[in-house]
Amino acid sequence: MEQRVNIPEAIHGGIVRDAKNRMPEEGFCHSLAGFFKVLGDTTRVRILLALALSEMCVADIACLLGMTQSAISHQLRVLRQARLVKARRMGKISLYSLDDEHVESIVAEGAKHLSHGDRR
Repeated sequence: MEQRVNIPEAIHGGIVRDAKNRMPEEGFCHSLAGFFKVLGDTTRVRILLALALSEMCVADIACLLGMTQSAISHQLRVLRQARLVKARRMGKISLYSLDDEHVESIVAEGAKHLSHGDRR
């Protein structure tokens, strides 16, 4: 049996039509949701905030955050897969930094947004 869904009529049809034409594809929305999901972990956010201050190795990030190197390495792997951080070799160690200026902006804008407090 086919289930009927009651879809309401738009009050402002022109606005809805324009928005519908400009909305990204479902696949893009899915990817964007995944991107924000990566940012939904406190440890990963703390790593991003640390790397916004300075390039660091796993041992230094672990020391700063009071966590094991194994735990930090796992989170860095997730952040690298999401292209939020990058690594470069310096001898035997890898130094991690934010991937690019877009990531720096995301971190800075998120912090700025929260600093506004409750404006209600």
